[in-house]
Amino acid sequence: MAQRAVRKAVAGRVGDLLDQVAAELEQANLHYGHGTADARDDAAALVFHALRLRHDQVPAAYRRAVTPAGRERVRGLVRRRIEERLPSAYLTGITWFAGHPIRVTPDVLVPRSPLAELCERGFEPWIDAARVQSVLDLGTGSGCIAIAAAHALPRAQVDAADLSPAALAVARDNIRRHRLQRRVRAVLSDVYGGLAGRRYDVIVSNPPYVSSAEYRGLPAEYRAEPALGLKAAAGGLAIVARILSGARAHLQPGGILVVEVGDTEAAVRRRWPRLPFIWLEFERGGGGVFLLGAADLAS
Repeated sequence: MAQRAVRKAVAGRVGDLLDQVAAELEQANLHYGHGTADARDDAAALVFHALRLRHDQVPAAYRRAVTPAGRERVRGLVRRRIEERLPSAYLTGITWFAGHPIRVTPDVLVPRSPLAELCERGFEPWIDAARVQSVLDLGTGSGCIAIAAAHALPRAQVDAADLSPAALAVARDNIRRHRLQRRVRAVLSDVYGGLAGRRYDVIVSNPPYVSSAEYRGLPAEYRAEPALGLKAAAGGLAIVARILSGARAHLQPGGILVVEVGDTEAAVRRRWPRLPFIWLEFERGGGGVFLLGAADLAS
């Protein structure tokens, strides 16, 4: 009798609820990769958000009792995650990039780029972080790359450029939340079109690079994101081509261009065989990111 009472009490704890949600998500044939790696990660994001717990409260949080109201909030998020196939970050409204909290909405992609590592290092060893005074983030979306760069480069002014007014509204909100209004500027710009000839020490971009054919085969979680941030013409290379063609005119001497092209890496190599791309590697995984110096683009 006593053992049954203990089991009943444990069943009402956060840790037990987390196990239940992870098992349910695992059985639902969902897709991950939007800031969470698997069903357990997704369950933790949903449960902790719904119960208003902080992740730094682990493991003590696992022993907390779950109220009926809290359990119902969790169940509501889990139902939407399964039925609507929304990335969990859209349900919680928050994710993390380069160690910084970033607010997200369906108007922006969920941050997940390996460029976070490069931002954390201030783009070293490819440029001397101490001399970086200006950074351009093309296709900023939520502003995550611009914000991470500003935190790592406290002397730099950062332009966060995007074609989408809705995305820029989210970026501005994140800039305000990080109290970076004096150094990070959200700019409406179609690639370089709204930048009035400005030059930068670093141009960084995670642009759209998914072809139309590939987009049609993406899991539902990706198609819940704005297509403007994913799809590009010319087999996914149209925006990359524009970034490359205009980079020389917008880089300072000694500046660098860093662009994520993901699975189109092989296509990029074929399209521009004479460019001396440096393909970066990352400790936490990910790839398809090239780097070029201003001198490389001069040729």
